[in-house]
Amino acid sequence: MRDWVECVPNFSEGRDKVLLLKLGRALRASGLGLLDTHSDPDHHRSVFTLVGALDSVDRAVITAASTAVREIDLTQHRGTHPRIGVLDVVPLVPLGDTSREDCVDAAWSLGERMWDELRVPVYFYGEAACRPGRVRLESVRKLGFERLASLVRRGKALPDVGGPELHPTAGACCVGVRKIMVAFNVLLGDQDSRTAKRIAGAVRESSGGLAGVKALGMYLGSARLAQVSMNLTDLDKTSVDIAFEAVAREAERHGVPVLGSELVGLAPRSALGRCPEHLQIRGFSNNMLLEERLREARLASRGGPPGP
Repeated sequence: MRDWVECVPNFSEGRDKVLLLKLGRALRASGLGLLDTHSDPDHHRSVFTLVGALDSVDRAVITAASTAVREIDLTQHRGTHPRIGVLDVVPLVPLGDTSREDCVDAAWSLGERMWDELRVPVYFYGEAACRPGRVRLESVRKLGFERLASLVRRGKALPDVGGPELHPTAGACCVGVRKIMVAFNVLLGDQDSRTAKRIAGAVRESSGGLAGVKALGMYLGSARLAQVSMNLTDLDKTSVDIAFEAVAREAERHGVPVLGSELVGLAPRSALGRCPEHLQIRGFSNNMLLEERLREARLASRGGPPGP
């Protein structure tokens, strides 16, 4: 079945359960299937994983985004994860026979609606990027809301759609098209974020580490431990098991134990390696596998994409 996508909107809210329920209802109301929700109070961020017809995406995202713009004030937001907007990032991932070109067109259309209807400016990234320097998501998001707003006011780092300034309380949004990736965190038995940052620096691609790995080290106040937070963007080159083993080796070198790991959203079975148990994923079950959840979605819709 053509024109199915995975859509993974990230909202800058990880603590207000009532608001998260509102966002989930808004996303489902437009016909997409909600496969997973992952919320983190320390990151102060929630990631929703949806699948469905490409032509339902803009309606679902705009409906949820309007709730986020109305109820989240980024000037009062404090979390460990970088962010530039209340709806921080919206990646579209083609599934089955869906073309990347159609997803790019949909991303651009969504960006226009974000500005026209909500006055939230948009930066395009990944395969939807309009400028070579914005292909990598972090090229904009690493600036953070406060610094980016300051730069934009001075005529720098201007958005691709909208502006000239960011929304005063909702910031901006990054909309893009990418391949399937995995967000994966490794928990360390250490309360010093400096060690986690050193480990992150050793494994991330930009520092000479693993191909397709983006990594940050941070401290989680609620758990009283440090974490290496990773995005694995090229699973053909670096799978979850390879990334986990690399972090574990670095942790051992620094004399820090690994306490476990967690998936943010869903992961393809093939990315976990032959023995997922050794990854120490908290609460692991088949419901965390993308293929399993897609199978359920196909049954529910009486058809669907052949797979990721």
